[in-house]
This record gives sequence, C-alpha cells and structure tokens, in this order.
Amino acid sequence: MDAERLDALDRMIVEFDRALRTVFAPARGARPMPGADLPGGPLEEAERRHVEGLLRVDHTGEICAQALYQGQALTSRDPAIREALRRASDEEVDHLAWTEARLHELGGRTSLLDPLWYLGSLAIGVAAGVAGDDWNLGFLAETERQVERHLEGHLQALPQADRRSRAILEQMKEDEAGHARLAESLGARPLPAPIRGAMRLASRVMTTLAYRI
Repeated sequence: MDAERLDALDRMIVEFDRALRTVFAPARGARPMPGADLPGGPLEEAERRHVEGLLRVDHTGEICAQALYQGQALTSRDPAIREALRRASDEEVDHLAWTEARLHELGGRTSLLDPLWYLGSLAIGVAAGVAGDDWNLGFLAETERQVERHLEGHLQALPQADRRSRAILEQMKEDEAGHARLAESLGARPLPAPIRGAMRLASRVMTTLAYRI
C-alpha cells in the first residue's frame, strides 16, 4: 500500500474515533467555560426549562458543526484548508463542552437525536468538500453566519438573571464570526440563494426538534 493510501486510511481512523467521541463521550474543551464565576439565576421553573431547551439546541448545533467540519476536511483537496478546518473544529469542541456542562447544571440533557444530526451533517460536509474547496469554504462561511444569527436570537431570549448562559453564548457567537471570516479569507465562494434558503429550512427543523427531544 503506497504512502498516500496509508495517509488516507490513517485520516479515516482518526475521524472515526473523533466521531465516536463527539456523539457518545463527554466533551472536553481546552478553554475554561465563560461565565463560570457568574450567577445563573435564580430562574423560575418555566425559565429554567426554556434555557435548557435553548442550550440543547445550541449543543446539537455544535454536534452538527463537528460533523460538517469532519466531512469537509475529509474531502478537501487543499492541506492548508484541511488544517484550517481542523483548527476551527478543535475550537468548537469548547462549545460542546460548555453547553453540555451548562445543561447538566440546569438538570437537563442533550438531544436524543444527536446521532441522527451527526450523520446527516457529516454527509452534507462530505458533499460540500467534493464540490470543490471554494464551495466548501462558502458552505462553511454561510453556516457560521447563520449560526451567528441564531445565537443572537438565543441571547435575546435568555432571562436577564442567567448571566452564566449569556457569557457562554456570547463567546460562541464571537468564535463563529471568526470562523466565517477565516473561510472568507481563504477564498469562500458565496452560495446561491436557493442553497442558503435550504440551509435555513434545515436549521429550523433541527432547532424545533432539538428544543424538545
């Protein structure tokens, strides 16, 4: 087996291990959780359930992001772009860890449909990479811009007393904007309006289900 095939096999093994850890193992971030020293309440029961639902959606969004990054990195033709995708993916592991930890603090759980979301997002990421690196980066930039807007909506919906969750979402929003700028700097191609619309529709389906299930 030649060196190129061995390298591809090694990458597949690494990504398979990463997939298992993303979906089934507790996330371990590199950065401390924002707002760990801030108050998270007091919250009334209805407010607590609402925040739990919002954070469950945000956690599921990060599961999808990991899968997208993995699929895109697997099929990207440019080693520099693969490395950029990997760095962004590593940073977003922090988001997984933060939202998971805050959910547990609230007595909540992650979405039962996370394995399904992961598989679907992985397939989309692979398809985006196959289309070419400029489209791959365009898909990444549009995804991050939509997530940024989605997080802004959640920030507006949080109870004022929950400063801890607010600090987490604010840092996540800042990171997502940075990832979008990175993709654009690497040559992202703007996506056609129908594709952007389809992405927004898929996001609405995910957020509606993840909030409850």
